Amino acid sequence: MSPIKNNIVLVFLLLCAGVSGSAQDLLQLLNEERPERQSYVEATFKTTRIAYGHSIETRKKGILEIFTANRFWDSPAPRSQSFVADRLSTRFALEYAISDRISTGVGGTTWDGLFDAYLKYRLIRQTAGKQGSPVSVTLLQNASYYSGGNVYSTVADTFDDRLSFTTQALIASKVSRNFSIQLAPTYVHKGLSYYGSPNQDHFAVGVGGRYKLGNHVSVVSEYYWLLNPPESPKTYGPFAVGVNWELGDVMLQFMLTNAVNMVEEAFITGTRNNFNFRSPNLNFGFNFTYVIHFKRNPVK
Repeated sequence: MSPIKNNIVLVFLLLCAGVSGSAQDLLQLLNEERPERQSYVEATFKTTRIAYGHSIETRKKGILEIFTANRFWDSPAPRSQSFVADRLSTRFALEYAISDRISTGVGGTTWDGLFDAYLKYRLIRQTAGKQGSPVSVTLLQNASYYSGGNVYSTVADTFDDRLSFTTQALIASKVSRNFSIQLAPTYVHKGLSYYGSPNQDHFAVGVGGRYKLGNHVSVVSEYYWLLNPPESPKTYGPFAVGVNWELGDVMLQFMLTNAVNMVEEAFITGTRNNFNFRSPNLNFGFNFTYVIHFKRNPVK
């Protein structure tokens, strides 16, 4: 081969190598500018409640939940007043997902005469990969109104006095496919201050967990530690252990708990009995949630 042809071949090979290197550099730049799409962790708790308290979950846009919660317990009297249980409390509520991240609800409870409403916002979602957030964060604001009678003439009793507020930051992580845990820093402002207790502002920390036993069954537990309890009467931290059973659009929750009340400000600051098998300390709880889909994703 002549020297001229050798030079032409050499130049051609160098040009090919330069084009190949430039293409690889360009592809690397495109990959760096367009990172992989993040995937989010789903079904950390499967439902909007762990046991009695809220979870980080919010429903998909357009979903309406019909929610009922019941508590059954016996009185310490030596003679029972009824066949199944001496006392019964029921809370009825409607909860609606305004968007995938925002949901709201209103409800009323028979036992303590509380009417309540809440607004819930999914601030941060846990991601499945190494990049992104390792936890989910949901903000909850609850307000309640006490509709019962005021038997203490020395206590102020206006509309504003009957309002209470609960603010929570729900922080949860799906640690594994079967196990999820949640931490709930909580601030409660109580309205009516009975028994002459001067402290109406309370701080608490809640912890809850879920362990999945099968495709539709899981074990759950929840506890709240009240950092500055009321001076009177004596209160205890609400605790619950139970089983959640999912049946399509129906969620059934069964639990044993010492908390009679079902609204945040009431069960966090007003649980009067410890968790043990003495009456009326141990209560049986039953939650029923039915999901109605007003907006379903079209089939493609």
